Amino acid sequence: MPVAIVTGASKGFGRALTHALSARGWQLVVDARGAEALKAAGFGSNVTVIPGDVTDPAHREALVGSVSRLDLLVNNASALGPSPLPRLADYPLGDFVDLYETNVVAPLALTQLALPSLTTVDGTIVNVSSDAAVEAYEGWGGYGSSKAALDRLSAVLAVEHPSLRVYAFDPGDMRTDMHQAAFPGEDISDRPEPSAVVPSLLRLLDERPPSGRYTK
Repeated sequence: MPVAIVTGASKGFGRALTHALSARGWQLVVDARGAEALKAAGFGSNVTVIPGDVTDPAHREALVGSVSRLDLLVNNASALGPSPLPRLADYPLGDFVDLYETNVVAPLALTQLALPSLTTVDGTIVNVSSDAAVEAYEGWGGYGSSKAALDRLSAVLAVEHPSLRVYAFDPGDMRTDMHQAAFPGEDISDRPEPSAVVPSLLRLLDERPPSGRYTK
């Protein structure tokens, strides 16, 4: 039975992916900052929930320490930053640092802990990215640049660990709380549900193409 860690699994894409992998028989360890939201996600008995914040070193240790093997690490937990999205000239620097701590430093720190287990089985790392990592949108300088940094980490990890598959996966716009926060007051009902995007990532996991950046 393959084993995965999925961060940010209480809602949105992380929750949809966890349900899909669970249905395939995977053993999963998942987290999110909200313990109640994790409980309400309705995961099965093959999903272990460990509430916590990925920026907390002790929590990251608990995630990796809870598994005896690891086939897949999905760094999905992310922060958007202030909403409405500020221009870079006005971006609060404290919020900018916090954003990078969540979107860049924490995924790398968790990956460092997971690498010994992942390399044993030639496993897979998925870093959830965004089109804002490659396109310049007004107001998206904080979030977009953090995802661009995560993309670069993914590419370098792939070179340094050629036995692994390392994917920067861009799911596109989705109907999520984070996307709504990026567009406060706007109707985002035309965006697809996260569950509609999950098959694109499952296809990557099944086919194991070369490491790289992939979109849905």
